[in-house]
Formats: sequence, structure tokens, C-alpha cells
Amino acid sequence: MDKIPMTAAGYSVLENELKHRQQVERPRIIQQITDARSHGDLSENAEYHAAKEQQAHNEGRIAELEDKLARAEVIDVSKLSGDTVKFGATVTLIDEDTDKKAVWQIVGEPEADAKAGKISITSPLARALVGKKKGANVEVVTPGGAKAYEVVKVEWR
Repeated sequence: MDKIPMTAAGYSVLENELKHRQQVERPRIIQQITDARSHGDLSENAEYHAAKEQQAHNEGRIAELEDKLARAEVIDVSKLSGDTVKFGATVTLIDEDTDKKAVWQIVGEPEADAKAGKISITSPLARALVGKKKGANVEVVTPGGAKAYEVVKVEWR
């Protein structure tokens, strides 16, 4: 059973989703099933079948969240330091072609969210960055072609 590295914030988000699904969604869906059952014949009851499908989806997600939380290896980023990129680091990059600045935090897979500036430790960019220091040049092969970046800053937030 492989451990899943994640930040304390990422762990908290998963924990909150699990609580919500168990304490809010599960009872709501059970009530929907109960209400739909009272409408009679289940074979042609669309509400009943939709509620059962929702229940299956919710229970599947609960099992997935429980598994991820059980295998989580929480890493406290605030206790990390150094000038080498590794898990939890917030890295500022400059695209060598366009001179655009990008800031990424390297996090665990379950908490990766590109819109929030968080990339998975398993992503091609993160794998290329790990072990590099400020001033290093990194080349990454992305689905859109090869990209070259310069590491401008390595922070621990």
C-alpha cells in the first residue's frame, strides 16, 4: 500500500469533503430514496433510479476518500526549508520563450489544482523541477511541445 504525500491543507480539504458526504449527502440521498419508494412501482420510477445512482456515486467517492486519507502521508510544508525544489515547495518560474512568470506549489495528487497554482508531484513539470535550485534551467516536454523555464525563486509557505 503506497503512501500518498499531501500537505496538511490538502488533507483537511479531503477530510471536510468526506464529512460532508457522510453527514449531509448520505442522509439526503436516503431521504430521496425513501420518498421515491412511496410513489409505488419501482420498475418505472425514474426518481428512485436516479436517487439509487446518486447513492452509488456518493458511496464510491466516500470509499475513495477514506482510502486516500488512510494512505496519506501529511507533510508539514512550514517545517521545510532549503533552496532545492522538493515536495511542498512554491516555485517561481520564468518561461524562457515568453518571459511570463508562473508560480507553482508542488503538492500531492489528490490536492493538485492548476487553477489554484498547485501541481501534482507526479506531473511532468514537477518531476523536472525536483532537485533543481534557484537559477537552474529546466526543460519540460508537455503535450503542447517542449518548454524551457528558469527557476527564479524557491519558497516554503
